[in-house]
Amino acid sequence: MTSVLLVDDQDLVRLGLRTLLESEDGFTVAGEARDGLEAVTLARELRPDVILMDIRMPGIDGLEATRRITSADGMDHTRIVVLTTFERDEYVFDALRMGASGFLLKDTPPEQLLQAITTVADGGALLAPTATRALIREFVEKGPRRTVPHPRLGQLTDREREVVSLAAEGLTNAEIAERLVVSPATARTHVSRAMVKLGARDRAQLVVFAFQSGLAG
Repeated sequence: MTSVLLVDDQDLVRLGLRTLLESEDGFTVAGEARDGLEAVTLARELRPDVILMDIRMPGIDGLEATRRITSADGMDHTRIVVLTTFERDEYVFDALRMGASGFLLKDTPPEQLLQAITTVADGGALLAPTATRALIREFVEKGPRRTVPHPRLGQLTDREREVVSLAAEGLTNAEIAERLVVSPATARTHVSRAMVKLGARDRAQLVVFAFQSGLAG
């Protein structure tokens, strides 16, 4: 059973999400929050598997809430999916950088939303849509966000750098294995080691680090 915390300042949005989740097997609504501060409190108290997080809320917004939750002790297993109205939402990049596992548009079809929750709960990241990679690329290269190598980038082997670069292209472990002519298990090991060395919570944050460090573009 996947527990989900709903965070949105609009009652109708939370009601719609709750109705959807409660109508499906395998999901349970752990709680609801109307703003970022309440989200942080409930996340630490309930420790849900997944948090559906709105960005624009009064008081502490979803971005700050994401930062506080992902940096809190004992929250390593909780995954955050950002909900946004705009595909090119600048704040989405910041949320990914701070540890969110991906983003979804608020008008995402119900079946895709449920699949997304399952994906991140299982440790995956919502990186398949081209829009996600385009958004990361756009806001890493835009304005003051210039290439800044990760402080632990030097710990990566040449092969791990190559694997991180391929992951940033959106390739799965199986596709990386095929590209490098290695086994899927070997590719998975390289990805896992790179995540540990760079301190990435999941594959989404690994991709963000790749763009920031100039390993992708």
